[in-house]
Amino acid sequence: MNNANILQSYLCHFAAILLLVTGLHSHTFAQTFPSKPLRIIAPYTAGGPADVISRILAERLESYFQQRVLVENRTGGNASIGTDFVAKSASDGYTMLLGAPAHTANPSLMKSLPYDTEKDFTAVSMVMEQPMVIAVHHSVPVNSIAELVTLLKANPTKYNYGTSGAGGPQHLMAEIFKSATGTQIQHIPYRGASAAAAALVAGDTQISFGTPTNTMPFVKNGQLRALAVSTSKRSPFAPDLPTLNELGFTNFNYSAWAGIFVPAGTPKDIVNKLHDGLNKALREKETRDRIFVSGMQSAGSSSSEEFSQFIKMDITRTAKIIKETGIQPE
Repeated sequence: MNNANILQSYLCHFAAILLLVTGLHSHTFAQTFPSKPLRIIAPYTAGGPADVISRILAERLESYFQQRVLVENRTGGNASIGTDFVAKSASDGYTMLLGAPAHTANPSLMKSLPYDTEKDFTAVSMVMEQPMVIAVHHSVPVNSIAELVTLLKANPTKYNYGTSGAGGPQHLMAEIFKSATGTQIQHIPYRGASAAAAALVAGDTQISFGTPTNTMPFVKNGQLRALAVSTSKRSPFAPDLPTLNELGFTNFNYSAWAGIFVPAGTPKDIVNKLHDGLNKALREKETRDRIFVSGMQSAGSSSSEEFSQFIKMDITRTAKIIKETGIQPE
């Protein structure tokens, strides 16, 4: 055997040994995970749906893993600041991201991001879904979607709607509605869903494309009037409300969502452990009830791969909506 062959043989054996050692190390690390507190980064303001679901899950994961699970709100940049923090964190499973629709909208909405949405994260599991509720301030003289469309067409510059920010689910839903109905409604972005809801109740905005969390309590006390939901099936939060499909808007199905991500490169065994912990928590009646009372529906993924496929689909779907409606950062 000549020297070149000897060297090649040596390198192959060395690579095999290195791969074996690395695999054993990762497996051992996963077996002991978690051995210290974890944290969920929520890149949204306190009090909104993403923050609420983060805290419910953190509490249940503490019980499952027997470790502290902290929630940190790192807001700004349409959720990109907190997201970037997680992208640059260690790939060890101890830092998680609570992602929501802004996660899949930002690649199309923002000119540049300090991270790659698809390459820098591993999707772990979806954790919740929410229908969008179309509602109006009690002073708006309409009782149905048909009446709302007629009013908006007669007054194309009079009415506005508030959202938690450009490119979020409220904004996307509103722009889809405007496109489908041929109406004009002015967009006013606020710093968070709670602020947008407060402006609506005060009458500073008149129309809402919000979640049950920030809509239904005010519907119940008479401050708002709900007209329809955005999902293909009626919502358990408002079973008397018709869907837009029922009202003639065919194939209309849009909902908000939230899910957990970790930095890319996190060992598969650890991703699976986090996935199993999340889904065990989501199957518990106590957890489901707390999520439901908060205006959300628990929605675990059967695997991290399934959630990953959903994210790819939503990036494509959202890009199409943004392109067709001309949504711009505000």
